[in-house]
Amino acid sequence: LWSYIVFVGSLSLSISAYRLSPFHPLAQYPGPAIGKVTKLWGLWKASKGYKYLYFKELHDTYGAYVRTGKSSPNELSIIDASAIYPILNFGGLEKGRYYESGRHSATPPSIVCLSGEAHTAKRRVWNRAMTSAAQREYEPLVARRAGQLVERLREQKGPLDFVKWIDLFSMDLMGDLAFGGGFEMLHCGADFDGVGERIRGYMKATHLASQIPWIVSTLHLLPQVGREIQDFNDFGRNLAMRRMKNGAVAGRMDLWYHLADEPGLEGTRPSLETCAADGIVAVVAATDTVASTLTSLVWFLLSHREYYMRVQREVDSVVDDDTSEVNVENHKESKFLDACMSETLRLHPPLPTNGTRQVHLHQPGRSIAGRYIPPGTSVYTPAYSLHRNPAYFSPHPDEFHPERWLPEQNLEFDKHDTTAFLPFSLGPANCVGQKFAQREIFRVVCTLFKAFEMRLASKSDNGLDVDACKWPGEMRDFFVFTRGALWVELTPRNW
Repeated sequence: LWSYIVFVGSLSLSISAYRLSPFHPLAQYPGPAIGKVTKLWGLWKASKGYKYLYFKELHDTYGAYVRTGKSSPNELSIIDASAIYPILNFGGLEKGRYYESGRHSATPPSIVCLSGEAHTAKRRVWNRAMTSAAQREYEPLVARRAGQLVERLREQKGPLDFVKWIDLFSMDLMGDLAFGGGFEMLHCGADFDGVGERIRGYMKATHLASQIPWIVSTLHLLPQVGREIQDFNDFGRNLAMRRMKNGAVAGRMDLWYHLADEPGLEGTRPSLETCAADGIVAVVAATDTVASTLTSLVWFLLSHREYYMRVQREVDSVVDDDTSEVNVENHKESKFLDACMSETLRLHPPLPTNGTRQVHLHQPGRSIAGRYIPPGTSVYTPAYSLHRNPAYFSPHPDEFHPERWLPEQNLEFDKHDTTAFLPFSLGPANCVGQKFAQREIFRVVCTLFKAFEMRLASKSDNGLDVDACKWPGEMRDFFVFTRGALWVELTPRNW
């Protein structure tokens, strides 16, 4: 026994000494000693949802290039804008081992996990689903659900959890678009089928698996992780089977119409499992990216009354008083609301840390922005840290100042480098639905601000033990942001 302990101890010391030595391939990059030796500290942070804050702390301490030691000691996090484009853009690095949890699943990998030619083929289908013409087909569904959201909110008494209702709206809408409907959560006022819990459970399980990709295939066998992933896959398959059984709604070319290649443009129709995986991606994107941005935007505006009033005046100028109809084509004309959306995406990007890109072991090293990235290195480009880098956004990089996005008003902000603003990533793997998401957010904000006076609920409201000022502190990073309850008081407007 003692000889075994001595052997393991000696081996561990030797490995640690090498990883800390100037002979290690990443020795030139600074970082915490514990991160150079082991991934366990970073893994613990990730399991608690604090990875985005951990990376921010590392970059504040060590600079734009940090050796993080998250998935392995051969790992970097980079927030140098001159390096981001060579990493993410066309001809950049391939998706890294972070995405292997999706590739080892029993179901076909979604577009999120694919790379190379497989990603290009899948992206072609998604691009058709997100053309301007396709989005116009979706607008009646968005308008109907936004109207239903207002109706249900009018019926509520006292403070309400804004996060809950936006989640219900988002899941209903994407259920309509991706699977032909059937959720009806707004009508029930609750998620009785546990769709949101399934999504959160799946994201946490795959996020944890992605931190240690070299044991992904084994990790799926662990009861809790395997159960979360299998339950989510079964849920998606059942939704897809129901959509195929019920068929398309007459006259509607929804998202499923494109993802299932109902017009037959691809030659080979995708399998049921493939359609289910794509549909679930759409639902996740709605609940944990669009809904996250919507709730963050409302929190920022309600926390800054002068900005709230300015947005409300702008909404009143573009929304018809008689019909309350929202024309989403006015999106870019509503410059201050658009600036508020951009500032929200800067401070609370939908994917705060992103997955990794990698220089594979069988490839030669890459020179990026004058820095050598050796083979076998995984690279993070965390948007949360990049967007708050004072080298690109200052002064006040951690504060909400939408006027920094208005050329005629941003004279105070001497650094405003939009090349470092990547809330939807960039290159071939950027968010295919970003324009649709922005239009959806614009419609919902205009609809709500036209219908209600809004304010953050205080501790004195109906005995609530809440402090809305601390709401961002409840956000957790499981690849996408998860959020705590946001209590809001609504008063119907008369106009």
